[in-house]
Amino acid sequence: MNIQILENPFIKALMYVLIVVAITVIATKIVTLITHRMEKRYNDMTATYLIRDIIISIIYFIAVMAIMQLFGINLAGTLLSLGIVGIAVSFAAKDIISNLFSGIMLILGRSVKVGDTLKINEEKGYVEKVSLRSTTIVDDYGVRNHVPNSVLTNNEYLEFTEYEVNRVDIMVGLPLNVDVVDFRKHILAKINSYPEISDKPNPEIYGREISFKQSKFKVSFWVNNFNDKDKYKIIITNDIRKYIQGETDE
Repeated sequence: MNIQILENPFIKALMYVLIVVAITVIATKIVTLITHRMEKRYNDMTATYLIRDIIISIIYFIAVMAIMQLFGINLAGTLLSLGIVGIAVSFAAKDIISNLFSGIMLILGRSVKVGDTLKINEEKGYVEKVSLRSTTIVDDYGVRNHVPNSVLTNNEYLEFTEYEVNRVDIMVGLPLNVDVVDFRKHILAKINSYPEISDKPNPEIYGREISFKQSKFKVSFWVNNFNDKDKYKIIITNDIRKYIQGETDE
């Protein structure tokens, strides 16, 4: 009975498809696992991400072709049809194709690398990932912006020096009754008291604007370790709050 079931053409085809799918899933997970392990050893993973995406795409392509062969689909005729239809589809998918080629240009040309700090369209952050279609930029608030690669290749953008990735900016609104000079002196002293905050470049406070309600300033400093950015952003923000509320030790 079991042998008869296994000899059933439908069951055999189903098992073949399941095996192909299982091999595909395992293969892609192995590639992803290797990539994750490499992330711990290498800082610049830009080219590695490209190779990973290409390998995974090839694995999916081979799996689809294998399943098509099982069902007797003429690969030559299918590819020819895809070539003819592709001309029409390319017009509808021109943005996708543009992003793919732009991604290859960015990665091979190394004009944008993982860890770089960029500012484009008034959005500033560090490059977390460069894939074939888009570049992921993370701002100081932890928000991930997925920028199409064609935007980076077709528009101007600012690339900051290496240490900018460790920069922390805090926007402050001071009540008009707060002495700005004393505020600057106190907060800079607090910032410099933390050994995890770098003194090169020196922390600084920049005036932005003044209104009838408040004075706006930007507090900027750099941490020695990127992972301390959020921690000291909270600490310095709380120090500023304490000063405004009159809770300082001085």
